[in-house]
Amino acid sequence: MTKLFAKRAEVSQPWKEATVAENKTTGDGDRHGAADVFIQTSTGLRIPAHSNILASMSPVLARVLNLPNKKRKSEKVIRILGVPDEAVLALVRLLHAGCDEEDEEMMRRYGMHLLVLSHVYQVTWLKRACEKWIAAWLDAAAVVDVLKLARLCDAAWLGLRCLKLLKKDFAAVQKSDAWQFLQANDPWLELYILEFIHESDLREKQSRRNMEEQKTYQQLSEAMECLEHIFKEGCTDIKPDRRRRSSCSCPPLDACQPLQLLLLHFSKCDGNRATCSRCRRIWQLLKLHSAICMAQDSSTCKVPLCRQFKYKMQKMEEKLEERKWMVLGKKVASAIAFSTFAKRKIRSESALDPE
Repeated sequence: MTKLFAKRAEVSQPWKEATVAENKTTGDGDRHGAADVFIQTSTGLRIPAHSNILASMSPVLARVLNLPNKKRKSEKVIRILGVPDEAVLALVRLLHAGCDEEDEEMMRRYGMHLLVLSHVYQVTWLKRACEKWIAAWLDAAAVVDVLKLARLCDAAWLGLRCLKLLKKDFAAVQKSDAWQFLQANDPWLELYILEFIHESDLREKQSRRNMEEQKTYQQLSEAMECLEHIFKEGCTDIKPDRRRRSSCSCPPLDACQPLQLLLLHFSKCDGNRATCSRCRRIWQLLKLHSAICMAQDSSTCKVPLCRQFKYKMQKMEEKLEERKWMVLGKKVASAIAFSTFAKRKIRSESALDPE
């Protein structure tokens, strides 16, 4: 987590020692080196700081430091109220010296206070770092409170992490006191959370459906490739030119052999082909091939019934059933194009690979 704190500066002494020393003295600036401004907390604690560092880290503090001093005092005081002294001390230390691994416990205890302070004073790098730290120990008991804080501080990344955890562990979140308080006092936020969970479920279902469809289109594209391979190159005993199987190269697809068995059954089936499931499957594959066949002259295509199916589709293209076949043919043709492109890319990479 140290890399998150890229803004760093060197200081001559630890800040806790400097603060204790300042409270034991009465305004002796030499005790604090180059400190020329003080941060005052709600309890009256005064923390020495360097105005040039504060101004470079925070545009809000820069504007405060540039305000005219109406009381004409030599020292400048910036009041940060409403948070624990340790959180203000941690903010000053982080603005001056960054953070190291020893500050993990400090970030765990005051991370939410530091998130608010970094948002108010527009310290972007510290705000992003606090989001990372808070998300690292986020659990179901605190996720609702952290989500509220993230929305108030415009911490979009942290808010999204909270919503994802809510969806993932919603059963445990519902048992927490924060969720019960939310239901009783903030119905709009409850509705927002429930809508997010519902929309996420819908997106996941749609994604799974799309993946299944793409898998089906890929399988159909492989079947079309094997169908053309069987009838154009000749691969089995039912091929047109009766060549031997060893004389042609079968594509490395699992669909080739099952398709050969279906064609063998189709050629020898003695039953009603309109009711036979295997025959109907071959019939549908032949019809699908005609929908995606790129041959300009159907008479040159060696796949059976290609011309007849094309003529029937052109004649009855206004019917809903034929339009469905045309849409399916376009999607399978798209899958074939993507598959061809992927194969070419793999072959080109393998050719470039010396091994």
